[in-house]
Amino acid sequence: MRIFIDIGHPAHVHYFKNFYHIMSEKGHDFLITARQKEVCHNLLESFNIPFVNRGKGRKSTIGKVLYLPKANYLLLKKALKFRPDIFLSFSSPYAAQVSAILNKPHIAFDDTEHARLGRIMYRPFTDLVLSPESYKGEKISKQKFFKGFMELCYLHPNHFTPDESVIDLLGVQKGERYILLRFVSWYATHDAGHNGISIENKRNAVKELSKYARVFISSEEPLPEDLKEYRISIPPEKMHDVLNYATLFYGESATMASEYAMLGTPAIYLNESLGYIEELEKKYGLVYNFSGSTKDQVRSIEKGVEILQGNNLKEEMEIKRKQIIREKIDVTNFLIELVEDFYLQKYVK
Repeated sequence: MRIFIDIGHPAHVHYFKNFYHIMSEKGHDFLITARQKEVCHNLLESFNIPFVNRGKGRKSTIGKVLYLPKANYLLLKKALKFRPDIFLSFSSPYAAQVSAILNKPHIAFDDTEHARLGRIMYRPFTDLVLSPESYKGEKISKQKFFKGFMELCYLHPNHFTPDESVIDLLGVQKGERYILLRFVSWYATHDAGHNGISIENKRNAVKELSKYARVFISSEEPLPEDLKEYRISIPPEKMHDVLNYATLFYGESATMASEYAMLGTPAIYLNESLGYIEELEKKYGLVYNFSGSTKDQVRSIEKGVEILQGNNLKEEMEIKRKQIIREKIDVTNFLIELVEDFYLQKYVK
């Protein structure tokens, strides 16, 4: 089978990396295109996954629309030469539209209810949409729901074993508590209308949380001078090892909040709620979701302090993590079985 995957975000690398390696070992061929965003290319290189650079994309909504024909042309040019049997992506309009031009199937993951513009651009050209059961958005007939979270593509115990040597890379002592703060850029189409945590409250979060644990910051945007000393500096492929040994997550990334939950670490998430975040909060008690309002920003910092003042934190969270693993599936194995079955039904008579 010849498989074309389009990557638009660092998280997408993790969604497909194990699928790529397992299917490659089975003899399937791949072409991967990847947007030049943050550490996308670094991650692909670190996992020994060949790729084609499809450029930086655009930040504004108008810019994204204007970028569409350029990206489609690049993908079409590459696809004509590669001759794929199937396209895969996480809601990529480029993969979807090029697959339609070539009359080839496109299977897309989607767990982001508020990515409305994205759905308009990819869904009409997609054969199958895969979403977690917690998905609360508009449902369509060609949508299949799975019992899991996207982060279990790579953080399921079948695929992830934490590396304790990351503690030395961070420069923390064994047993020393540390927290990761994550601030996003708010340029994604589904972030329209959101501004994120204010600079003042970023400073307040660092000030209050650092009383209980060492603070590291991961930020898509440049940090003010007084916060630069907190910026985390590690190889990007080591980030999940960092998450595994952390005490708390505080930030604006839904993906990272869910990653922390998969690893049994409490997460404070500030942004519009998503179906999978709601399930992690209400059913498993691993995520605390706050809106981005000024009032909620203050409340979220207070919640962080409250959590850090508790006892037996890791032990309690580990029980909840094990519940997730018992109740949910290995999403990479799910995708492998689905793609192989989809291909057999469509092409093998």
